[in-house]
Amino acid sequence: MMTRRQYLKQAARAAAVAAMPGLLGGRSAMALGAPAGQSITGKNSLKARASARGLLAGCAVDAAVLRSDEAYRNLLSDQYNIVVGENCMKWGNLRPTADTYSFDEADELMAFAQTHGMKVRGHNLAWHEALPKWFEGTVTRSNAQKFLTDHIITVAGRYKGRIHSWDVVNEAIWIKDGRPDGLRSSSPWMQMLGPEYIDIAFRTARQADPKALLTYNEYGIEYDTDEEEKKRAAVMGLLRRMKAAGTPLDALGIQSHIHAGGKDTFGKGLTELIASAREMGLQVFITEMDVKDEDIDSNDISVIDREVAKVYRDYLTTVLRDPSVKAVLTWGVSDKHTWLNSPSQHKKNPGRLARPLPFDRDYAPKEAFFAIRDAFDGAKKR
Repeated sequence: MMTRRQYLKQAARAAAVAAMPGLLGGRSAMALGAPAGQSITGKNSLKARASARGLLAGCAVDAAVLRSDEAYRNLLSDQYNIVVGENCMKWGNLRPTADTYSFDEADELMAFAQTHGMKVRGHNLAWHEALPKWFEGTVTRSNAQKFLTDHIITVAGRYKGRIHSWDVVNEAIWIKDGRPDGLRSSSPWMQMLGPEYIDIAFRTARQADPKALLTYNEYGIEYDTDEEEKKRAAVMGLLRRMKAAGTPLDALGIQSHIHAGGKDTFGKGLTELIASAREMGLQVFITEMDVKDEDIDSNDISVIDREVAKVYRDYLTTVLRDPSVKAVLTWGVSDKHTWLNSPSQHKKNPGRLARPLPFDRDYAPKEAFFAIRDAFDGAKKR
Protein backbone atom coordinates (compact mmCIF):
# COMPACT_ATOMS: atom_id res chain seq x y z
CA MET A 1 0.00 0.00 0.00
CA MET A 2 1.33 3.45 -0.89
CA THR A 3 1.76 5.43 2.31
CA ARG A 4 1.42 9.13 2.96
CA ARG A 5 5.21 9.27 3.34
CA GLN A 6 5.64 7.85 -0.14
CA TYR A 7 3.27 10.44 -1.55
CA LEU A 8 5.20 13.21 0.21
CA LYS A 9 8.44 11.84 -1.24
CA GLN A 10 6.82 12.02 -4.66
CA ALA A 11 5.84 15.59 -3.90
CA ALA A 12 9.43 16.47 -3.10
CA ARG A 13 10.58 14.89 -6.35
CA ALA A 14 7.92 16.78 -8.27
CA ALA A 15 8.96 20.01 -6.56
CA ALA A 16 12.49 19.48 -7.80
CA VAL A 17 11.17 19.15 -11.32
CA ALA A 18 9.18 22.32 -10.79
CA ALA A 19 12.37 24.32 -10.53
CA MET A 20 13.25 23.37 -14.12
CA PRO A 21 11.91 25.34 -17.08
CA GLY A 22 9.57 23.51 -19.43
CA LEU A 23 6.60 23.69 -21.74
CA LEU A 24 4.25 24.04 -18.82
CA GLY A 25 6.21 26.58 -16.90
CA GLY A 26 8.06 23.95 -14.86
CA ARG A 27 5.45 23.94 -12.10
CA SER A 28 4.65 20.92 -9.99
CA ALA A 29 1.22 19.33 -10.21
CA MET A 30 1.60 17.91 -6.72
CA ALA A 31 2.28 21.32 -5.23
CA LEU A 32 -0.75 22.70 -7.03
CA GLY A 33 -3.15 19.80 -6.60
CA ALA A 34 -2.87 18.46 -3.08
CA PRO A 35 -3.52 20.40 0.12
CA ALA A 36 -0.36 20.16 2.21
CA GLY A 37 -0.29 17.12 4.45
CA GLN A 38 -3.79 15.94 3.53
CA SER A 39 -4.09 12.16 3.69
CA ILE A 40 -5.47 10.35 0.68
CA THR A 41 -5.09 6.78 1.93
CA GLY A 42 -7.20 4.49 4.10
CA LYS A 43 -10.48 6.16 5.04
CA ASN A 44 -9.50 9.11 2.84
CA SER A 45 -9.02 7.07 -0.34
CA LEU A 46 -11.37 7.19 -3.30
CA LYS A 47 -12.64 3.69 -2.62
CA ALA A 48 -13.37 4.44 1.04
CA ARG A 49 -15.26 7.62 0.27
CA ALA A 50 -17.17 5.90 -2.54
CA SER A 51 -17.99 2.87 -0.40
CA ALA A 52 -19.43 5.13 2.30
CA ARG A 53 -22.07 6.14 -0.26
CA GLY A 54 -22.63 2.65 -1.65
CA LEU A 55 -20.59 3.43 -4.76
CA LEU A 56 -17.74 1.74 -6.60
CA ALA A 57 -14.64 3.74 -7.51
CA GLY A 58 -12.48 2.35 -10.27
CA CYS A 59 -10.25 2.79 -13.26
CA ALA A 60 -9.04 1.13 -16.44
CA VAL A 61 -5.83 -0.85 -16.00
CA ASP A 62 -2.92 -1.13 -18.42
CA ALA A 63 -1.91 -4.79 -18.21
CA ALA A 64 1.72 -4.19 -19.15
CA VAL A 65 2.15 -1.52 -16.48
CA LEU A 66 0.37 -3.69 -13.94
CA ARG A 67 2.94 -6.40 -14.58
CA SER A 68 6.01 -4.16 -14.43
CA ASP A 69 5.33 -1.25 -12.04
CA GLU A 70 4.99 -1.87 -8.30
CA ALA A 71 4.06 1.73 -7.53
CA TYR A 72 1.23 1.48 -10.04
CA ARG A 73 -0.03 -1.71 -8.42
CA ASN A 74 0.15 -0.10 -4.98
CA LEU A 75 -1.79 2.93 -6.18
CA LEU A 76 -4.54 0.76 -7.68
CA SER A 77 -4.95 -1.37 -4.58
CA ASP A 78 -4.92 1.67 -2.33
CA GLN A 79 -7.51 3.74 -4.20
CA TYR A 80 -9.95 1.50 -6.08
CA ASN A 81 -12.48 -1.25 -5.48
CA ILE A 82 -13.29 -2.00 -9.12
CA VAL A 83 -11.07 -2.23 -12.20
CA VAL A 84 -11.51 -2.85 -15.91
CA GLY A 85 -8.92 -3.97 -18.43
CA GLU A 86 -8.05 -1.14 -20.80
CA ASN A 87 -7.31 -3.58 -23.62
CA CYS A 88 -6.66 -7.06 -22.26
CA MET A 89 -10.21 -8.37 -22.74
CA LYS A 90 -10.78 -7.01 -26.23
CA TRP A 91 -10.94 -9.36 -29.20
CA GLY A 92 -7.62 -8.18 -30.64
CA ASN A 93 -5.78 -9.04 -27.45
CA LEU A 94 -7.55 -12.30 -26.66
CA ARG A 95 -7.59 -13.86 -30.13
CA PRO A 96 -4.10 -14.22 -31.72
CA THR A 97 -5.58 -16.60 -34.29
CA ALA A 98 -9.06 -17.69 -35.29
CA ASP A 99 -8.62 -20.92 -33.34
CA THR A 100 -6.69 -19.82 -30.25
CA TYR A 101 -7.05 -17.58 -27.21
CA SER A 102 -4.43 -15.78 -25.12
CA PHE A 103 -5.67 -15.16 -21.59
CA ASP A 104 -2.40 -14.32 -19.80
CA GLU A 105 -3.00 -10.58 -19.30
CA ALA A 106 -6.69 -10.97 -18.49
CA ASP A 107 -5.91 -13.72 -15.98
CA GLU A 108 -3.28 -11.51 -14.33
CA LEU A 109 -5.80 -8.69 -13.96
CA MET A 110 -8.34 -11.08 -12.46
CA ALA A 111 -5.76 -12.49 -10.03
CA PHE A 112 -4.66 -9.00 -8.97
CA ALA A 113 -8.24 -7.94 -8.37
CA GLN A 114 -9.03 -11.05 -6.37
CA THR A 115 -5.94 -10.60 -4.20
CA HIS A 116 -6.97 -7.04 -3.34
CA GLY A 117 -10.70 -7.58 -2.96
CA MET A 118 -11.60 -5.67 -6.11
CA LYS A 119 -14.48 -6.21 -8.48
CA VAL A 120 -13.80 -6.45 -12.22
CA ARG A 121 -15.68 -5.11 -15.21
CA GLY A 122 -15.28 -7.00 -18.48
CA HIS A 123 -14.66 -4.88 -21.59
CA ASN A 124 -15.88 -5.94 -24.12
CA LEU A 125 -17.59 -8.81 -25.94
CA ALA A 126 -18.79 -7.20 -29.19
CA TRP A 127 -17.36 -4.04 -30.78
CA HIS A 128 -16.64 -2.87 -34.31
CA GLU A 129 -13.07 -1.90 -33.36
CA ALA A 130 -10.07 -3.66 -31.78
CA LEU A 131 -10.69 -6.77 -33.85
CA PRO A 132 -7.75 -9.06 -34.72
CA LYS A 133 -6.15 -8.79 -38.15
CA TRP A 134 -7.40 -12.23 -39.14
CA PHE A 135 -11.03 -11.22 -38.56
CA GLU A 136 -11.51 -9.72 -41.99
CA GLY A 137 -11.49 -12.52 -44.50
CA THR A 138 -12.14 -15.22 -41.90
CA VAL A 139 -15.43 -14.16 -40.36
CA THR A 140 -18.24 -14.17 -42.93
CA ARG A 141 -22.01 -13.95 -43.04
CA SER A 142 -22.22 -17.72 -42.83
CA ASN A 143 -20.05 -18.14 -39.72
CA ALA A 144 -20.30 -14.77 -37.93
CA GLN A 145 -22.89 -15.90 -35.40
CA LYS A 146 -20.83 -18.94 -34.46
CA PHE A 147 -17.69 -16.83 -34.02
CA LEU A 148 -19.58 -14.34 -31.85
CA THR A 149 -21.32 -16.87 -29.65
CA ASP A 150 -18.27 -19.12 -29.30
CA HIS A 151 -16.18 -16.13 -28.26
CA ILE A 152 -18.68 -14.99 -25.64
CA ILE A 153 -19.21 -18.48 -24.25
CA THR A 154 -15.44 -19.00 -24.01
CA VAL A 155 -14.45 -15.61 -22.57
CA ALA A 156 -17.42 -14.83 -20.31
CA GLY A 157 -17.56 -18.50 -19.34
CA ARG A 158 -13.91 -18.50 -18.27
CA TYR A 159 -14.62 -15.76 -15.71
CA LYS A 160 -18.11 -16.89 -14.78
CA GLY A 161 -19.16 -15.70 -11.34
CA ARG A 162 -16.11 -13.41 -11.01
CA ILE A 163 -17.12 -10.47 -13.21
CA HIS A 164 -19.17 -7.61 -11.78
CA SER A 165 -20.42 -6.48 -15.20
CA TRP A 166 -19.70 -7.02 -18.89
CA ASP A 167 -19.79 -4.37 -21.58
CA VAL A 168 -21.54 -6.84 -23.85
CA VAL A 169 -21.99 -4.51 -26.82
CA ASN A 170 -19.94 -1.36 -27.19
CA GLU A 171 -20.82 1.69 -29.31
CA ALA A 172 -23.54 0.23 -31.53
CA ILE A 173 -25.07 3.65 -32.32
CA TRP A 174 -23.75 5.96 -35.03
CA ILE A 175 -26.28 8.55 -36.19
CA LYS A 176 -24.18 9.60 -39.20
CA ASP A 177 -24.76 6.23 -40.88
CA GLY A 178 -28.31 7.38 -41.48
CA ARG A 179 -30.39 4.41 -40.30
CA PRO A 180 -33.79 5.29 -38.77
CA ASP A 181 -32.88 3.30 -35.65
CA GLY A 182 -29.49 5.00 -35.37
CA LEU A 183 -27.53 1.75 -35.46
CA ARG A 184 -23.98 1.73 -36.78
CA SER A 185 -24.34 0.13 -40.23
CA SER A 186 -20.57 0.15 -40.73
CA SER A 187 -20.01 -2.36 -37.92
CA PRO A 188 -18.93 -5.74 -39.33
CA TRP A 189 -21.30 -7.43 -36.89
CA MET A 190 -24.16 -5.34 -38.24
CA GLN A 191 -23.18 -6.04 -41.83
CA MET A 192 -22.99 -9.79 -41.29
CA LEU A 193 -25.78 -10.42 -38.77
CA GLY A 194 -28.01 -7.36 -38.87
CA PRO A 195 -29.44 -5.69 -35.74
CA GLU A 196 -29.98 -9.11 -34.17
CA TYR A 197 -26.28 -9.35 -33.34
CA ILE A 198 -26.98 -7.20 -30.28
CA ASP A 199 -29.66 -9.52 -28.91
CA ILE A 200 -27.55 -12.58 -29.78
CA ALA A 201 -24.61 -11.14 -27.83
CA PHE A 202 -26.65 -10.31 -24.73
CA ARG A 203 -28.50 -13.61 -24.64
CA THR A 204 -25.26 -15.53 -25.06
CA ALA A 205 -23.60 -13.50 -22.31
CA ARG A 206 -26.45 -14.28 -19.92
CA GLN A 207 -26.05 -17.96 -20.74
CA ALA A 208 -22.29 -17.81 -20.19
CA ASP A 209 -22.44 -15.88 -16.89
CA PRO A 210 -25.87 -15.51 -15.30
CA LYS A 211 -24.55 -13.37 -12.44
CA ALA A 212 -22.72 -10.65 -14.39
CA LEU A 213 -24.55 -7.35 -14.93
CA LEU A 214 -24.98 -7.07 -18.69
CA THR A 215 -24.24 -3.57 -19.90
CA TYR A 216 -24.70 -1.59 -23.09
CA ASN A 217 -21.80 0.91 -23.26
CA GLU A 218 -21.80 4.13 -25.30
CA TYR A 219 -20.01 7.46 -25.75
CA GLY A 220 -21.03 10.86 -27.12
CA ILE A 221 -24.26 11.02 -25.11
CA GLU A 222 -23.24 13.45 -22.39
CA TYR A 223 -23.61 16.97 -23.83
CA ASP A 224 -26.64 19.13 -24.52
CA THR A 225 -26.01 19.41 -28.25
CA ASP A 226 -28.37 18.50 -31.08
CA GLU A 227 -26.03 15.73 -32.23
CA GLU A 228 -25.75 14.13 -28.82
CA GLU A 229 -29.47 14.52 -28.14
CA LYS A 230 -30.16 12.47 -31.29
CA LYS A 231 -27.69 9.85 -30.13
CA ARG A 232 -29.26 9.70 -26.66
CA ALA A 233 -32.67 9.17 -28.25
CA ALA A 234 -31.28 6.35 -30.40
CA VAL A 235 -29.64 4.72 -27.39
CA MET A 236 -32.87 4.79 -25.44
CA GLY A 237 -34.72 3.46 -28.46
CA LEU A 238 -32.30 0.53 -28.62
CA LEU A 239 -32.60 -0.21 -24.92
CA ARG A 240 -36.41 -0.10 -25.06
CA ARG A 241 -36.47 -2.44 -28.06
CA MET A 242 -34.20 -4.83 -26.20
CA LYS A 243 -36.41 -4.79 -23.13
CA ALA A 244 -39.55 -5.29 -25.21
CA ALA A 245 -37.93 -8.30 -26.90
CA GLY A 246 -37.00 -9.86 -23.57
CA THR A 247 -33.29 -9.44 -24.23
CA PRO A 248 -31.38 -9.56 -20.91
CA LEU A 249 -30.07 -6.12 -20.03
CA ASP A 250 -29.03 -4.81 -16.61
CA ALA A 251 -27.16 -1.55 -17.07
CA LEU A 252 -26.27 1.41 -19.25
CA GLY A 253 -22.63 2.42 -19.41
CA ILE A 254 -21.99 6.12 -20.08
CA GLN A 255 -18.35 6.38 -21.11
CA SER A 256 -17.93 10.08 -20.22
CA HIS A 257 -14.91 11.03 -22.32
CA ILE A 258 -15.52 14.74 -21.87
CA HIS A 259 -13.55 17.95 -22.23
CA ALA A 260 -12.59 21.14 -20.47
CA GLY A 261 -12.38 24.55 -22.07
CA GLY A 262 -15.10 24.01 -24.67
CA LYS A 263 -18.46 25.69 -25.16
CA ASP A 264 -20.70 22.61 -24.93
CA THR A 265 -22.57 22.06 -21.68
CA PHE A 266 -24.06 19.04 -19.94
CA GLY A 267 -26.91 18.70 -17.49
CA LYS A 268 -30.49 18.43 -18.73
CA GLY A 269 -30.03 15.76 -21.40
CA LEU A 270 -27.66 13.73 -19.27
CA THR A 271 -29.92 13.70 -16.21
CA GLU A 272 -32.94 12.81 -18.37
CA LEU A 273 -31.00 9.93 -19.94
CA ILE A 274 -30.04 8.53 -16.53
CA ALA A 275 -33.58 8.94 -15.21
CA SER A 276 -34.97 7.13 -18.26
CA ALA A 277 -32.55 4.25 -17.71
CA ARG A 278 -33.56 4.07 -14.05
CA GLU A 279 -37.24 3.99 -14.97
CA MET A 280 -36.46 0.97 -17.15
CA GLY A 281 -34.98 -0.77 -14.12
CA LEU A 282 -31.38 -0.34 -15.26
CA GLN A 283 -28.32 0.55 -13.26
CA VAL A 284 -25.99 3.20 -14.67
CA PHE A 285 -22.19 3.09 -14.68
CA ILE A 286 -19.78 5.89 -15.55
CA THR A 287 -17.38 3.59 -17.34
CA GLU A 288 -14.49 5.49 -18.96
CA MET A 289 -14.27 9.02 -17.60
CA ASP A 290 -11.43 11.35 -18.43
CA VAL A 291 -11.28 15.06 -19.17
CA LYS A 292 -9.52 16.19 -22.33
CA ASP A 293 -7.70 19.49 -21.80
CA GLU A 294 -6.60 20.50 -25.33
CA ASP A 295 -9.20 23.28 -25.53
CA ILE A 296 -7.83 25.02 -22.45
CA ASP A 297 -6.06 28.13 -23.71
CA SER A 298 -3.14 28.05 -21.30
CA ASN A 299 0.12 26.20 -20.76
CA ASP A 300 0.05 26.89 -17.03
CA ILE A 301 -0.40 23.64 -15.07
CA SER A 302 -2.31 25.44 -12.34
CA VAL A 303 -4.88 26.65 -14.86
CA ILE A 304 -5.14 23.30 -16.65
CA ASP A 305 -5.51 21.27 -13.49
CA ARG A 306 -8.04 23.67 -12.01
CA GLU A 307 -10.21 23.56 -15.14
CA VAL A 308 -10.00 19.77 -15.41
CA ALA A 309 -10.90 19.38 -11.74
CA LYS A 310 -13.89 21.70 -12.14
CA VAL A 311 -15.25 19.51 -14.93
CA TYR A 312 -14.82 16.38 -12.80
CA ARG A 313 -16.61 18.01 -9.88
CA ASP A 314 -19.49 19.42 -11.93
CA TYR A 315 -19.99 16.30 -14.02
CA LEU A 316 -19.89 13.81 -11.15
CA THR A 317 -22.04 16.00 -8.93
CA THR A 318 -24.61 16.02 -11.75
CA VAL A 319 -24.68 12.28 -12.43
CA LEU A 320 -24.43 11.17 -8.80
CA ARG A 321 -27.68 12.92 -7.91
CA ASP A 322 -29.43 9.91 -9.42
CA PRO A 323 -29.36 6.79 -7.23
CA SER A 324 -29.17 4.51 -10.28
CA VAL A 325 -25.54 5.52 -10.81
CA LYS A 326 -23.60 2.83 -8.95
CA ALA A 327 -20.01 3.06 -10.21
CA VAL A 328 -17.53 5.66 -11.45
CA LEU A 329 -14.45 4.52 -13.37
CA THR A 330 -11.83 6.70 -15.03
CA TRP A 331 -10.11 5.54 -18.21
CA GLY A 332 -6.74 5.16 -16.58
CA VAL A 333 -5.36 6.43 -13.31
CA SER A 334 -2.21 8.41 -14.15
CA ASP A 335 -1.42 11.01 -16.81
CA LYS A 336 1.70 8.95 -17.52
CA HIS A 337 -0.29 6.26 -19.31
CA THR A 338 -3.33 8.05 -20.73
CA TRP A 339 -4.54 7.16 -24.23
CA LEU A 340 -5.11 10.89 -24.76
CA ASN A 341 -1.39 11.29 -25.47
CA SER A 342 -1.63 8.94 -28.45
CA PRO A 343 -1.04 10.65 -31.82
CA SER A 344 -4.63 10.10 -32.90
CA GLN A 345 -5.94 12.03 -29.89
CA HIS A 346 -3.20 14.53 -29.11
CA LYS A 347 -3.38 17.03 -31.99
CA LYS A 348 -4.20 20.58 -30.93
CA ASN A 349 -1.28 21.01 -28.52
CA PRO A 350 1.21 18.28 -29.48
CA GLY A 351 3.96 19.84 -27.37
CA ARG A 352 1.83 19.77 -24.23
CA LEU A 353 1.22 16.47 -22.47
CA ALA A 354 -2.38 15.78 -21.55
CA ARG A 355 -3.43 15.93 -17.88
CA PRO A 356 -6.86 14.23 -17.89
CA LEU A 357 -6.70 11.92 -14.87
CA PRO A 358 -6.70 12.12 -11.04
CA PHE A 359 -2.99 11.31 -10.62
CA ASP A 360 -0.01 12.92 -12.31
CA ARG A 361 2.91 11.22 -14.05
CA ASP A 362 4.57 10.60 -10.66
CA TYR A 363 1.36 9.06 -9.26
CA ALA A 364 0.77 12.06 -7.04
CA PRO A 365 -2.82 13.26 -6.57
CA LYS A 366 -3.99 16.30 -8.51
CA GLU A 367 -6.91 18.63 -8.00
CA ALA A 368 -9.00 16.20 -10.02
CA PHE A 369 -8.51 13.56 -7.33
CA PHE A 370 -10.00 15.83 -4.67
CA ALA A 371 -12.83 16.87 -6.99
CA ILE A 372 -13.79 13.22 -7.52
CA ARG A 373 -13.58 12.55 -3.79
CA ASP A 374 -15.70 15.61 -3.00
CA ALA A 375 -18.33 14.42 -5.47
CA PHE A 376 -18.45 11.04 -3.72
CA ASP A 377 -18.79 12.79 -0.36
CA GLY A 378 -21.71 14.84 -1.68
CA ALA A 379 -23.64 11.91 -3.11
CA LYS A 380 -26.61 10.44 -1.29
CA LYS A 381 -26.10 6.97 0.10
CA ARG A 382 -27.24 4.17 -2.22
